[in-house]
Amino acid sequence: MKRKILFIITSHIHYARSRFILEKVQKHPDLELQIAIAASAILPQYGNVEKAMEKDGFTYDAKITMTLAGGNSIAMAKTTGIGIMEFATVFDNLKPDIVVVRGDRYEVMAAAIAAGYMNISIAHIEGGDTTGNIDESVRHAVTKLAHIHFITNEESGKRVRQMGENPNYIFHVGCPELEYAQKHNSTLSAETINRMGVGAEVDLLQPFIIVMHHPVTSETGQNREHTNVLLKAVQALGVQTLWFWPNIDAGTDEVAKAIRIFREHENADHMRFLKYMMPEDFMTLLKHSACLVGNSSAGIKEASYLGLPTVNIGSRQQGRTCGENVTNIAQYDEKVITTAISTQLEHGKFEPCFIYYKEHCSKNITDTLASVDLYTQKEFYNS
Repeated sequence: MKRKILFIITSHIHYARSRFILEKVQKHPDLELQIAIAASAILPQYGNVEKAMEKDGFTYDAKITMTLAGGNSIAMAKTTGIGIMEFATVFDNLKPDIVVVRGDRYEVMAAAIAAGYMNISIAHIEGGDTTGNIDESVRHAVTKLAHIHFITNEESGKRVRQMGENPNYIFHVGCPELEYAQKHNSTLSAETINRMGVGAEVDLLQPFIIVMHHPVTSETGQNREHTNVLLKAVQALGVQTLWFWPNIDAGTDEVAKAIRIFREHENADHMRFLKYMMPEDFMTLLKHSACLVGNSSAGIKEASYLGLPTVNIGSRQQGRTCGENVTNIAQYDEKVITTAISTQLEHGKFEPCFIYYKEHCSKNITDTLASVDLYTQKEFYNS
């Protein structure tokens, strides 16, 4: 009998980063692929995952509506509660042998809690990383619920072992999105970009920067002020800028309001604002960008492999293992940010960094899912 592997997909970018794994699980003779889509993965403003999956030859086995509007901590907490109930129903119907979750999102926490209480083995991708907000707690909580750990780098592996996890179930596989970055090869025209979003038209043949600035859930009330500082810093540079809309974490309304007011009252003749872009188009942009600015993990992981200069600001990625391509700035200071971006632009591309990269990531994850001995009763392992 084939082992049932249920992947939880909670965003379009999550789907894109997991696609190679899904393909290999789907083709593996000893595995049966199941997919549940949930949270922002089914919200139209964040991309059409269903259409992308259909194009790639995948179907989903469950679709979970769980995300409450509000963009605040209460909405996040209640969404988690709804998710626990909905995932429990899905797990009861599909009866998977392994539930695969990824990262540190509150939606992922809901799936892990439900699977844990239902005595289903949990495989967690990207455990052991550190960050600077509530995601830090969520990621480590999921690690303690999980039975199989797919880590992206050795430092994270040490942390997972420190949390009392059995080293025989910790597998250093690297970061799946870097495999995606390695194999991705497509083009993108300025005409396509200029049909998206609003603001100034961009010329992709000239230098441009990407800004990805998300709310920090532990800094509610400060996100708008921080965004205003970053907007002024980028405006002062005068460099072509593609600025992406924030994710749906608590504080998103603060960030979005700052962007809207800036667009209405300031001269942003070199800036274009985008709400969403297909992952393959975004990867193309990353490969051709001059610098990535903000607080996205893309500046830490994908950018390290691509040698893309990054200016990482604030606490959201605090503690993450970084390559030489990253300049970390602790405080939101307009002059400091502008200087850091200018320095990175002057430096240009860095040598690729392989902190998060390992060959055959998807294959190694798939083979492990097929062969690892399963268990459900967790024990603290004293190393």
